[in-house]
Amino acid sequence: MRDETDAAGATPEPGETRSPGDPAAPSSSEASDGRRPRGIRALIAEHRVLAAAAGVAAVGLVGTAVAFAATMPGDESTPVARVAPSPTQTPSATPTPTPTATPTPEPAARVRTCSVAGLAADPRLANLQAQVMNAETGEVLFDRGGLTASRTASVMKVVTAAAALAVFSPDDRFATTVVKGSEPGSVVLVGGGDLTLSRTATGNETVYPGAAHLDDLAAQVRAAWNADPSNPPLTKLILDSSYFGGETWHASWAATERELGYMPEITALMVDGDRDDPYANTSGRGADAVGRAGDAFAAELGGISVVERGAAPAGATELGRVWSPTVAQLIDKSLIVSDNTVAEMLARQVAIAVGTGNTFEAIDPAVRQALETYGIARGGIRVIDGSGLSPDDAVPPAYLTRLFAKVEAREGNLGVIRDGLPVAGQRGSLSYADRFAGDNAVADGAVFAKTGWIDTGYTLAGIIHAQDGTTLTFAIYALGDVSQITADAKVAIDTLATGFHRCGDELSNE
Repeated sequence: MRDETDAAGATPEPGETRSPGDPAAPSSSEASDGRRPRGIRALIAEHRVLAAAAGVAAVGLVGTAVAFAATMPGDESTPVARVAPSPTQTPSATPTPTPTATPTPEPAARVRTCSVAGLAADPRLANLQAQVMNAETGEVLFDRGGLTASRTASVMKVVTAAAALAVFSPDDRFATTVVKGSEPGSVVLVGGGDLTLSRTATGNETVYPGAAHLDDLAAQVRAAWNADPSNPPLTKLILDSSYFGGETWHASWAATERELGYMPEITALMVDGDRDDPYANTSGRGADAVGRAGDAFAAELGGISVVERGAAPAGATELGRVWSPTVAQLIDKSLIVSDNTVAEMLARQVAIAVGTGNTFEAIDPAVRQALETYGIARGGIRVIDGSGLSPDDAVPPAYLTRLFAKVEAREGNLGVIRDGLPVAGQRGSLSYADRFAGDNAVADGAVFAKTGWIDTGYTLAGIIHAQDGTTLTFAIYALGDVSQITADAKVAIDTLATGFHRCGDELSNE
């Protein structure tokens, strides 16, 4: 998460990739999918029939409310034939003069005059992709490559959050349990994918508000164990992390992300996101997350002489259970400081709930399936991870403008995302001193957006309450080698977003 900083505001807390790469092209699987909800297809047909009846041809992407649904890569539309009415002849003995009607002139196309062309041409934006939409009308006001699916950096966390809210309730939690082992004197700590579980004492708040604590779990286990006088002394702890499978580190992630303190190995059993310092967002991560959790729990239990890896016996007696923060709390954490660990936790939990598996490979089909809930053409979306750390993630800016319109309207449970977004000059990663400063401070309190940064791109996407009262949704990708000019790239992105804010509904595509 390189777009974020600690509370001290000194150094960013990356949640984005370091691996170079070109903008991702739409995946072949998505291109062949071609599905769009019937409601969108019906809307396209209705617009085309109305346009035909009025003798008006729909042209271009910008200025239309349905162009995205009609042209998004991986979708298809059904042409509507225009049927001419059959002439009807009415015999008349005496021809009657036909009144000549004065044709009503068609209203002139609206000409918007507020241009941000100079801001969009800023070389610090590298290879710009962007789109701006009027959230209320659905009209696209500004577009630069909006239909092309490209890497997103931490803006991917918004997509992950939307998928999670399509599958889980905002109040849902994830459990970590302890069960009785098959050997005398043994118990099994079973990871349930709660990566926020803490080794700190109950009553302390770590970087994860609402996190469960190992000392609470250990107290439950000891009480249950001692309640049965037939139990021998408790001497063995078995660690079961099988809830997540496959590789623990994605091949497209740079190893330095772990060393710098931005991403742990992804396992179903860990404590404090495997941080060295449970109270610091940016903190060194270890090479054995499961082992760290096991050692901490053994210390809480006391009397443990053996700690080993294994699996819980089928039907084993449960001795204790603790719960993660709610899905809403997890999403807030993933968005406000761009926490990678929580984003990967949510993505893996979505895959398990949908039934595609429990590995990195299971995330893409699960997230895309969950996103169908929102009825937005997906346009070549490819989901490699939940955090945006991979340069191979790909989402079109046009998908985000439509998703954020639903977020602003608080459709379904999407209000959770709205409440979790950073706010320019006020909250989270947009409140730091290097964001929306100087002349751009005019947009303070009016830009609600997710930040993103990888070595091959800077991103910002969200919602703007413009000066004229219009609500805009937007996505800006500055793609290229921005690793040496990150501060300048951020300023250029903020300046362009401020331009959108000043223009509002008068924003021109020219």
